[in-house]
Order: sequence, then C-alpha cells, then structure tokens
Amino acid sequence: MISYTLKRLAAAGLILVVICALTFVIFYVTPADPAQGACGKACTPERLSQIRHLLGIDRPLWSQFFSYVHGIFAGRTFGGGPDALRCPFPCLGFSFQNDQPVTSEIAERLPVSIGIALGAAVLWLAVGVTAGVVSALKAGTWWDRAAMVGALGGLSLPIYFTGLALQFLLVTKLGWLPYPTAVPITGDPVGWFESMVMPWITLATLYAGLYARITRGEVLENLERDFVRTARAKGLPERTVIRRHAIRPGLTPIATIFGMDLGALLGGALITETVFGLPGVGKLAADAIAAGDQPVILGVTLLVAGFIVVANVAVDLLYAALDPRVRSAA
Repeated sequence: MISYTLKRLAAAGLILVVICALTFVIFYVTPADPAQGACGKACTPERLSQIRHLLGIDRPLWSQFFSYVHGIFAGRTFGGGPDALRCPFPCLGFSFQNDQPVTSEIAERLPVSIGIALGAAVLWLAVGVTAGVVSALKAGTWWDRAAMVGALGGLSLPIYFTGLALQFLLVTKLGWLPYPTAVPITGDPVGWFESMVMPWITLATLYAGLYARITRGEVLENLERDFVRTARAKGLPERTVIRRHAIRPGLTPIATIFGMDLGALLGGALITETVFGLPGVGKLAADAIAAGDQPVILGVTLLVAGFIVVANVAVDLLYAALDPRVRSAA
C-alpha cells in the first residue's frame, strides 16, 4: 500500500508540473504580451520595457518558468534595487487590475467556493444516488419513469436558468430567502446557510440528474450479472444481495466522477457564482477573463488542476484500500 501511494503521489506531482508548464506557456508566451496587459493602453515604449524587465519576461523562457515555479514553492522578488517587489510564498504573481498578490486574491474567495461546492455535493449525492438506486429497483414502474424524466430535466436546464428561476420564486415572489451574499459562516451561520441554499440547489439540480442516471444504469447492470444470481441461489436475503452485490459495485464509477466533479468545483463554480453575485474563485476567474488579467487566470487554472489531481489521487487510494486487486495490478 505504501509503494502504491508513493507511485500515485509521484505521478500526481509529475502531472502538476506538466500542467504548470503548459499553462505557463499558454498564458505568458502566446498570444498576448503580459507586460502590455500590466501597463495598460496608454503605455510608452520605455515604460513597457521597464515592466518587461520587472516581470522578467525579457529573459529566456526556461529561466522565466524556473522563476515562476521557484516563486510557488519559495516566493520570488520582482525587479531589483529600491524598486524590488517581494512576492511571498506561494507566489503566483500580482494581479494586473489591483496589484495584489494572486495568492491573496484566491485565498480571500476560496471559502465561498468551498462552501458552495461541498454543500451542493452533499445534496446531489443524496438525491442523485438515492433516486438512481430506487429507479433501478423499481425499473419500469411510474416511479422509475418519473425519476428519469426529472433527471433528464435537471440535466437539460442550464445553470443560469435554474439560478434565475429560483431567485424569482424564492426571493422575489415568496420572500422565503434573502438575496445571496457572502456571509461568513463563523459570524452568522444562519445567514450563511440562507445565502447558500439557492446556489446549492442550482448546482445539485444539474449533477443529481447525471448521478441518478449513472447509478440506475450501474445497478441494473449488476442485477443481471452471474454473481447476483449465485448469491440469490445460495439463499442470501434479498436485501443483502441488493446492498452488497448490486449497489456497492455500482457506486465505483460514482466515486470516480465525484472526485473529478468536486475537485473542479472547489476551484470555483464560475456560472453559479456569477449568477448569484457571490465573490468566489469562479467569479474571480470570470472577472479576470473579462479584464485579460493573465496572472489571475493562470493562478485559478493551476488551482483547479491541483484540486482535480488531488481528488483523483484520493479516489485511487480509496480504491486501493477497498480492493486489493487494484494494488496488485499497479
């Protein structure tokens, strides 16, 4: 198990280095000039040259990349002399819009994105998996058809439509909830919960439909397998057969996609945060894209990639802990 864990961690580290290199090349080499973005439209050639030297983009590409990676792990200093600008660990550069460290910008907004992602994940897992299992066990009945129609409807509705419809119904018409704002959970837990309800439902409506359909398909497939017939022939109680031999193996692909979905959402639910005006990482990315703020875009991209890689490593380790065949095959 230790050897398997070390291999997975080494592979994850290598993937993160490759992602870092690719995103660095995309955002810092092509197509736009980062110095032009930092300087703005009214920029003289002399000032543009100074900014290029300050950012270090007048050096060879490999040297720029080394400085960027060094900044992530140990911080870095832009420029020299009395004008030197220190970027503390972990340094992802400075925002072109407000000259603030990208790391600080992300850290301020991360709690909002984490709150949305975790709450929505609990909701879509509970609703989606339960609906999928019940539909599979009652296949062909009115419940099955109603649940699958509901799942397809949830998948078909765009997030912005669901979000706007919920705001109109629950805030404007019924007045049951306040308009979502960034409320700290430590300062006002009730206000935080009320602000998160609509973003949770909006995201969960989309993902629950997907998880319900996958769960239903997996459980139905397992119910037709030979080991289920064998378990029934041995006289095991039907509840044990379904729980141990139909549902549990059917949850394996759910764990896989859940790791990727949760990892991506922890890096910001861009559309949901934009619709509700919540200052999360997704909203930060949307604003940075609109303003061409390359350091922020690159920082959020690395954050999302890091969350997805870590979530996949966690899922792989969970597989290995539950199934010895995974460890022996690795």
